[in-house]
Amino acid sequence: MIEDIDEVYKEFPNDRYVGYIEGMKVILLIRDPELIKAITVKDFEHFVDHKDLVPVEVEPLFADSMFNMKGDRWRDMRNTLSPAFTGSKMKRMMPFLDAISANIVEYVKDHSHEDIDIDDLIRRYTNDVIASSAFGLTVNSVKDKENEFFRTGQDLFSFTPFRRIFYIINLVCPSLAKTLGVSMFNPKNMSFFMDIVSNTMSYREKNNIERPDMIQLLLEAAKGKLKVEEDENDDLQTKYEYELKKNSREWSQTELASQVLMFFSAGFEATASTLVMLLHELVVNEKIQEKLYQEIRDFKDKNGQLTYNKINDLKYLDCVLNEALRKWSPSIVLDRVCTKKYELPPSREGGKPCILYPDSILYCPVNSLHLDPEYFPNPYDFDPERFSEENKHKIKPFTYLPFGVGPRVCIGIRFSLIELKVLLYHLVDNFKLIKCDKTTDPPVLAPEDVKIMAKGGSWAGFELRNP
Repeated sequence: MIEDIDEVYKEFPNDRYVGYIEGMKVILLIRDPELIKAITVKDFEHFVDHKDLVPVEVEPLFADSMFNMKGDRWRDMRNTLSPAFTGSKMKRMMPFLDAISANIVEYVKDHSHEDIDIDDLIRRYTNDVIASSAFGLTVNSVKDKENEFFRTGQDLFSFTPFRRIFYIINLVCPSLAKTLGVSMFNPKNMSFFMDIVSNTMSYREKNNIERPDMIQLLLEAAKGKLKVEEDENDDLQTKYEYELKKNSREWSQTELASQVLMFFSAGFEATASTLVMLLHELVVNEKIQEKLYQEIRDFKDKNGQLTYNKINDLKYLDCVLNEALRKWSPSIVLDRVCTKKYELPPSREGGKPCILYPDSILYCPVNSLHLDPEYFPNPYDFDPERFSEENKHKIKPFTYLPFGVGPRVCIGIRFSLIELKVLLYHLVDNFKLIKCDKTTDPPVLAPEDVKIMAKGGSWAGFELRNP
């Protein structure tokens, strides 16, 4: 998908937008950052919705997530959930991340004499983070490698040839998918997650039990008990938060379970992909790794233990993470569906305006923008300095979009970032990542459907650093 969209993007360098055919769908590929700003922020009322990922009749649990919701129903759910993702709520989850990172560090120490599959290691980390912070389960997937939660999660995101066929059908001809009524996902797996959520909610309400995880936050949010603290009004997600009226909508357990599954999908796969590719880059870019290590050592000497309040003081770590999200963004495109008639300016000088009608689909090509040398010189170089205090002002607005932008910006930005930062901090603090025979240098993208991973996998040796 990345290469297909990028080829069209590059073929029309002088156009602000260009037509693109995806299966049987006509899509407008938006190339101009100013138009992306208009569509996602300035004129958002005309482009409130995402296109359907899968028909709700086929995948009711997966398709009923906030990502797939439309119009007022999306506004109400966003308004319900936003207080659950503020800084104070994420701070309560920090101990989960520290404990799971400690499990990973202990495992790597025990296997430091071996070449380690980074992809497998990181997916076990993100699996355990989501099990704990979203579902209220304690899992150690590096010790109990075949635990049911990890196996079910892996199966959920493993595209067999059969699933691949139905993924393509859903993508290019959703009406046929509705007619066939065949799920892309194993119903047993969906039931597994649904049962965890519904049973946990029922048990906690019945026994008046509280735990600072996503299920607890959803329970409170559904009752209107969550509030955004005044000092959090300028955080990453409220920056673009849509002005919503307080809603009195009540949500069922099934609707809330869909949001937990969405949280699992983003936290397990997308976050893992970014962290795997980031670590791969550190393996093959020793100077960058050492500069990051020195920042971590200086931070520890000054502050001691890593805390939520201090994690943003690690400026070079931010630069490294931002560069990984640029070069290996898990977001291929931002999609928007026109909900009100809209006039786009001419695509090129001397052309005519383009009138968009309801149900028109637009793609903002995130990956292509991130790898466009006009916006990011030498785009295939891994260069964290692009995001330094001295250089970040050079980045043209609306060309760096790893979490989306506007009112539909990813609601879980803050959680994703701390999930990435905490493990990265502990791994680099404890180990020097070195090349092994299986390490590919430079890493190149594997030909997968939508999964971001290196061809040949990501492998490294982990050399224990001196205390």
